Amino acid sequence: MTRPFRFSVQATGLPSATDLIESARKAEDLGYAAFGLPDHLDNQYAPMIALAAVAEATSTIELQPLVLANDYRHPAILAKEAATLDVLSGGRFVMAIGAGWMRTDYDQAGLVYDRPGVRIARLEESVKVLKGLFTGDPFSFEGEHYQITEMSGVPQPIRDPHPPFLIAGGGRKILSLAAREGDIVGFNPGLAAGVVDERIAPTAHAEATDQKLAWVREAAGDRLDDVELQTSVFFGSITDDARGTAEFMAASIGATAEQMLESPHVLLGTVDECIERVQSWRERWGISYVSFGSDFTAEMAPVVAALAGT
Repeated sequence: MTRPFRFSVQATGLPSATDLIESARKAEDLGYAAFGLPDHLDNQYAPMIALAAVAEATSTIELQPLVLANDYRHPAILAKEAATLDVLSGGRFVMAIGAGWMRTDYDQAGLVYDRPGVRIARLEESVKVLKGLFTGDPFSFEGEHYQITEMSGVPQPIRDPHPPFLIAGGGRKILSLAAREGDIVGFNPGLAAGVVDERIAPTAHAEATDQKLAWVREAAGDRLDDVELQTSVFFGSITDDARGTAEFMAASIGATAEQMLESPHVLLGTVDECIERVQSWRERWGISYVSFGSDFTAEMAPVVAALAGT
């Protein structure tokens, strides 16, 4: 199944309220499908509150944290916040969630940084709780990490049966969970170390993405055609010298220019070259949903204009 292309914007930092709203409105006007923020405890806004402000200022763009860290919120609380935002936005919220990964968030907040398998198991339970509470019916759950007793999720989200779940990750366990439970599966570099350093470079290469797709296919089984595949672009630029730019960037992370240019997390080149690269991602991996950082939202607008909906 070939899905049409969609694109989203990821805002970062602490822009003024005016700049945040203008950024969201600009993304909507340029044809981006969703607007979001990451979820960390450092120099950024709280995503759910910031997205509520964005909801009030826009009319069609989806509201997509990329992604909420499961360990920062109990799923019963998150279900109510997500459903509230979905209702108040007219059904535009995307339930984008991951297991949590940034070590400094955990250390500075005094949160226990469990091994990845435990965090992923906790996320799996959380997804079951969220889906159960989104039905609005009395729901009970007895798990290792969460216990829910005859709780009715109120309000109910507008989209039936629930807001689309985007689950993102870079390893087999998290991507297998995403393939089983997600409506959108996000391909990330591997972040098992809890920090961004040179160790993530090999996990962002094209060959690593081949492996990730194989894991998703195996876990999704018959539901593969129902899953939308997404990638986040961390380095993007419209340039007449894609190779030179890639060589400059690659030196700092221990990669080659060719590895950078082939990665689905890097988009460099002229507008036509970038269009061809994004099309090649769909041909090779089935990726049809691409997220850009807000620093190059406008720069990538011609690519979005050419591909969105096709």
